[in-house]
Amino acid sequence: MLRVATIVEGHGEVAAAPILLRRMFAELCNRHDVDILRPIRERRGRLNKPDELCRAVKLAISKLRNPPHAGEPSLVLVLFDRDPSTELPCQMAPPLVALLQQQFSHQNAAVVLANVEYETWFVAAAESLTRYLELFPNETIPPDPEEKRLGKNWIKQRFRGASYSETQDQPAMTASMDFAKARERSPSFDKLCRVVESQ
Repeated sequence: MLRVATIVEGHGEVAAAPILLRRMFAELCNRHDVDILRPIRERRGRLNKPDELCRAVKLAISKLRNPPHAGEPSLVLVLFDRDPSTELPCQMAPPLVALLQQQFSHQNAAVVLANVEYETWFVAAAESLTRYLELFPNETIPPDPEEKRLGKNWIKQRFRGASYSETQDQPAMTASMDFAKARERSPSFDKLCRVVESQ
């Protein structure tokens, strides 16, 4: 049994991240022996600060060990949105991973930044989400939603019915999105897939 403790920054991801990870382990790795703990939520902007990140990881490790599961593999996954005004994920994530390796050498840990937002992954897989999205006439899905910084606003403009709600709609859309399309158009989503595949 692999135990996974996830640290996220949004209320929507608290519900969506376990759905996403269970799907990934099942569909990408054919693994069903995975225990996804309820995510730990941290406020936006804290997770790229070393002290705050380490504090959150300590909490995640304590949850992985309660109750104790001696000898079972585990993963701490830090998942948060990239601030568009900051460096790219490929520049931001490595120093954070290095910090965790230094401070928690005994614990398998990974950092993935959604570029630009979790919803950018929905944009990348938009044609699989027409139950929730109404695309404009003759509209084609952008092949590079990360470079165009498309995310929540793009989803809100095309959302069917009532307004988009992170806590209500993010989990449902996560359960329906096409992983292959998302990987093709979103390098940050592909990064998360590769982290899962490496476990």
